[in-house]
Amino acid sequence: MAQIRLGSRTVNLPRNRIARVGLGVAFVLGGIFSILPVLGVWMLPVGLMILSVDFAIARRLRRRGAVAIARFWARRGVQPGV
Repeated sequence: MAQIRLGSRTVNLPRNRIARVGLGVAFVLGGIFSILPVLGVWMLPVGLMILSVDFAIARRLRRRGAVAIARFWARRGVQPGV
């Protein structure tokens, strides 16, 4: 079963690839319409994480973002997970 990890939590994704891609695209589109009340910019990274299970380009973007965030916190002397 496909999973994504958000911090210390693990979220199970649908087994069906079409359902995962549809869910990821829905989150990305919801992030684009961030002026609406429930939808917001927070949906973009979640959608990219879901899409990264199936697409290499989204996986590369997710990994680059994770490395950039880790370097940002390392420059400030903060230990991850502490």
